[in-house]
Formats: sequence, C-alpha cells, structure tokens
Amino acid sequence: MRGLEQIPWLYDGFMVLADALGLRRWRMRLVSGARGRILEVGCGTGRNLPLYPQGAEVIGVEPDFLALRSARRRAPGVPLVVARAEALPFVEGQFDAVVSGLVFCSVQDPPAALGEVRRVLRADGELRMLEHVRHTRPMLARMQDRVQPAWTCVAGGCHPNRDTEASVEAAGFAIDPQDRVARGVMRRFTARPVAEAKMAGDEAQG
Repeated sequence: MRGLEQIPWLYDGFMVLADALGLRRWRMRLVSGARGRILEVGCGTGRNLPLYPQGAEVIGVEPDFLALRSARRRAPGVPLVVARAEALPFVEGQFDAVVSGLVFCSVQDPPAALGEVRRVLRADGELRMLEHVRHTRPMLARMQDRVQPAWTCVAGGCHPNRDTEASVEAAGFAIDPQDRVARGVMRRFTARPVAEAKMAGDEAQG
C-alpha cells in the first residue's frame, strides 16, 4: 500500500493545510539564506522550489517519479533528478548548500544519506534542514515509539521518533546554535561540515 508521502495529490492537500497553519513560514526561513549552487534532497512535489532567492542555482532530487512530475509543474525551470538521498549522483564538493525539508524522517538509511550530503558539499558549505524530531519529553517520546510502526506504514515511511539532530552531528556536522529554531518537535537549523582533523581528535579523546 502506498503511504501518504507517495500519493502526490493527497500529500499536497495535507501540505496546503499545514502551510496555512504556519509551515510555510518555516519553509521560507529554510530556503531564504541559501546561496550559490544548491541541492534540495527529497524535493517531493516541489513546494519549496518556488521560494528560493532569485539567482539561486537549485537542483532537486527525489526518488518518487510521480512526485517529480508535480514538482516540474510547480517549478518548470529547476533541473530535477530521480535519485535516493543515500546515492546522490554528483561529484564530491559540488554544492554550496544542501537543503532538506521534512525528508530525513522517511529516509531509509539516514547515516548513509548524511554521508552523501557531506560528500557533495563544499568544505565550507552548509546543510539547511527543517525536520520534525523525537520529542525531548520522555513520556511523549515513548508515545512516538509506540505509534511509529503504524504511522510509518500509513505515512509511507515517516518515522516520528527519529533524533535527526543527533544523527546530523554524528555524521560530522556542527549545528549553528545561532541559526536554530526549536518549537515542540519541529526543528530548523543550519549545520556545517566539521574538519576531518577535528573529528579525528574528538574521537581520540573519546
């Protein structure tokens, strides 16, 4: 059975409501600071694509071909590629920024995908993310754990209980505390690759 995220018209209908309730402001903040050559991972039906600043050179990646058809109608001038986040078809250090909006809850292998993001980013590039994450309150986090199997099936792969910020840091990124917004289970932040030498030193100390 296809989940919510794999049915473009149903997903878009849900997102229209979510955007009206405030999600659009989060989207605007997510893309507003992106500059240069940008890769949007998991662009879905392309709801973020028209929001990028003028002059930004954006490429969208999405594994679902039907979703990309909707994205093409929404942003006809943006190059779109069918690919998974775990296997990005780009050379190393090609992008100034990688953007992810409500994607890593449903990526099959987050560590592999974040490794690919780090590979295609320039050394001074940035990862810009908007995600819903595991609740910081233990009781509510346990509730997420209980509903996760059924929700993942219905929603087409979404995991409501993932600690995505911890995964980002474990993949070799440092989250900028000055550009991080946390409200309930929602997070929007910018992260930059940590130098290999510093990572090795931290591991040695650990």
